[in-house]
Amino acid sequence: MKKAVYPGSFDPVTLGHVDIIERASKLFDKLIVAVLKNESKAPLFTINERVELLQQVLGHLDNIEVISFEGLLVDFVKEYKASVVVRGLRAVTDFEYEIQMAQTNKVLLPEIDTIFLTTNLKYSYLSSTIAKEVARFGGETKAFLPEYVRDKIKEKYK
Repeated sequence: MKKAVYPGSFDPVTLGHVDIIERASKLFDKLIVAVLKNESKAPLFTINERVELLQQVLGHLDNIEVISFEGLLVDFVKEYKASVVVRGLRAVTDFEYEIQMAQTNKVLLPEIDTIFLTTNLKYSYLSSTIAKEVARFGGETKAFLPEYVRDKIKEKYK
């Protein structure tokens, strides 16, 4: 079984994330969406809320599992016996950071490979930060977030 991990903070999950996950799910027998618990950031959604959002949004995919983690990604990958990390790229600036992380992970866990999926052009500008900013000021987020997430983010900003 070919197993991959798609890590991120997903605060919140955007349509761009969903696009990458749907595409990656077709490439692997199992795709683990790994939700990073990062104490150095102040997320809008708790780790449990982010996992629940992803589970709701990805319910139509039967080879996906959503799991939270903290610490090194390579430790998580090793624990879940995955062989590939999936990362999405929007722009050249993403590539510079992502190649550095992929190379670091390769040094720490030589048997791991990283594949990069370029984002759909319609999401090339999109980030969770942008979606939160628009939502915070009451703007329309239909082009950024799945419907379930739009409802939850509105509740947060009430």
